[in-house]
Amino acid sequence: MFSDSVKRETKDTLSNIMSDTHPKGFRLMATALAIADTRTFLPAIKVPTLLIWGELDKRLPVNVARQMHNAIPGAQLEIISGAGHVSNMEQLALFNNIVKGFCLAVTRKK
Repeated sequence: MFSDSVKRETKDTLSNIMSDTHPKGFRLMATALAIADTRTFLPAIKVPTLLIWGELDKRLPVNVARQMHNAIPGAQLEIISGAGHVSNMEQLALFNNIVKGFCLAVTRKK
């Protein structure tokens, strides 16, 4: 879930969050995600879309981000250097700035 350089306290925080998830609920969610192939729906997305990806994501590598980016019309892709799958926890300030900038830009376009 993380890059190799993540702090122990960040790993512990995610572990605590995940331990609050009921195992049966997690299995159902994971199974549904594994079975469902929603790639055909991506070109139909008509709302502003921001994809934020960790450069070192081992679970879903950057090539997956690029495929999604290419499939969603007008999507914006931001890759966070040095971060893994949970980039929002590894580089909180950068992640938040990316989201804030995207939201402000979308608001100005209205």
